[in-house]
Amino acid sequence: MGWKIDDGRPIWTQLKEQMIKRIVSGTYSSGDKLPSVRDLAGEAGVNPNTMQRALSALDQDGLTITNRTSGRCVTEDVTKIEECRKDIAHKIVKQYIRDLEELGYNKEDAVALIGKEEEE
Repeated sequence: MGWKIDDGRPIWTQLKEQMIKRIVSGTYSSGDKLPSVRDLAGEAGVNPNTMQRALSALDQDGLTITNRTSGRCVTEDVTKIEECRKDIAHKIVKQYIRDLEELGYNKEDAVALIGKEEEE
């Protein structure tokens, strides 16, 4: 999964969101040790301070845990990870429904369109 940065929003929030997606999708599993701040920053092509800010926000959210001697790890609280995963999915679904309502579809039409996509 590559890093995608756009100019419209703060970079650290985009990095945080992408790290969350990596955690909830299993790229980084519960208990996994994360690469160093410097390594992640180099991979993303950003300043290490910017990456540190994103990772500190993940610590505050409880998705990562920092240990001075062994670095930063993904939380072992799988319930927390699953709650975050469901929250992201709900936001995606709500946005999908809003977008289709702007086109004149109702909620039932939106669900039916998903079913048709699976058939194709």
